[in-house]
Amino acid sequence: MTSSPSAGLRERKKARTRAAIREHAMRLFDRQGFAATTIDQIAASAEVSQSTFFRYFPTKEDVVLSDDYDPLLIAAVRDQPPDVPPIEAIRRAMRAVFDQMSTEDWDREQDRQRMVFGVPELRARATQKYAELISMVAAVIAERAGRPAGDLRARVLAGAVLGAVLAVAPSGMTDRGDIARLDEALKLLQDGLPL
Repeated sequence: MTSSPSAGLRERKKARTRAAIREHAMRLFDRQGFAATTIDQIAASAEVSQSTFFRYFPTKEDVVLSDDYDPLLIAAVRDQPPDVPPIEAIRRAMRAVFDQMSTEDWDREQDRQRMVFGVPELRARATQKYAELISMVAAVIAERAGRPAGDLRARVLAGAVLGAVLAVAPSGMTDRGDIARLDEALKLLQDGLPL
């Protein structure tokens, strides 16, 4: 089944609406503070209804915590040749995604990361997101290895990858140098973590 031009237009419109809501929300969070900003204010600023806001983000926290790059990274891991070992596939996927980020996109992502780690209620909810990310990474690792979903080895490897992220950038990926350091940390894992 091929998608119609109107389906593509709808998807682009949805993406623009989501981006506009996030952009207006981040501007308000920066100006007023996260806690002082209401969903009504965000919706009004983005010129959408409150129900439209909730179609895109279940909570105010999700505006900041939703990471648009996670699905891209997972897809990039999935696209690696099947003979590439799991950590190398993740390293290649990271380079593919992060190398294509514009300066503007990188600046937005840095702002998002700083907010996640700078606002206590967001930092607390980020822990839940880590568990979701481990499940996402474990699923693609298991899939690539021909193992069942929920495979313990895949989950442990995914946890080690996330541990490397947290070790390299405990306050979020806020500098392009963090990406190079993460690649180095993942190479250490790939090599058996020699000391």
